[in-house]
Amino acid sequence: MTGSARFAGTVVLVTGGASGIGRVTAMRAANEGADVGILDRNGAAAEALAAELRAGGHRAVAAEADVTDAPAVEAAVGAIVADLGPVGVLVNNAGATHAQSFEDMTPALWRADIELNLNGAYFVARAAIPSILLRGGGAIVNVATVNALTAISEPAYSAAKAGMLQLTRQLAVEYGPRGIRANAVIPGSIRTPIWDHRLARQPNLLEVLQRWYPVGRVGAPEDVAAVILFLASADAGFVNGASLVVDGGLMAGLPQMTRDLLAAASGQG
Repeated sequence: MTGSARFAGTVVLVTGGASGIGRVTAMRAANEGADVGILDRNGAAAEALAAELRAGGHRAVAAEADVTDAPAVEAAVGAIVADLGPVGVLVNNAGATHAQSFEDMTPALWRADIELNLNGAYFVARAAIPSILLRGGGAIVNVATVNALTAISEPAYSAAKAGMLQLTRQLAVEYGPRGIRANAVIPGSIRTPIWDHRLARQPNLLEVLQRWYPVGRVGAPEDVAAVILFLASADAGFVNGASLVVDGGLMAGLPQMTRDLLAAASGQG
């Protein structure tokens, strides 16, 4: 529905909105009529995107804040509301990981991942919900990961995102009667700038990963943004407390294991 006006008159606030899934979500929301607030710890990149959107005729503002800093989040959300009006849609997208294995995980790295990926979502929701209530209701969409559903790697990040799914359910039940729906998206591997440092070491990594996916490819930010905005829209008006997997079928089965087993069986025959 890009180019439609289903978010006309709605303020959409996107955390981690300067790059990756957040950037595409912000741009698509603007193209669908939204006034966009871009909250990112990279203030220059957030302002560059806001300026780009304004040049295209959209209302957009940027606010710099680290989502782990609750007072800074309160100030940033307040500045966006003061400029654009009450928030109608919150997209909790900011997140990252710092350690691949439990053995590599130090207490400091554990705390950093929990703080960013779980506590940050709480801080932003806490800051934005009064504005959404003042507006008369709206939607929250939290961006999790398939790591929240099964053990892959990145234990603290995975645990934090699993906590985010429970936070989503809690918000849905507590605020649903007050007009706020809360849902989550659960992406698989998505080609965003977060992969750049890995690809520098292993240029064929995404080609390796795509063998896991029944659709034969890893995802693009547009794949996730489309689902985020569906859940945020009136089209999903009776969807509340859901966690929607956006992973090309990864969690539906083990296709590479099946292929390997069939190949082994064929070789034995």
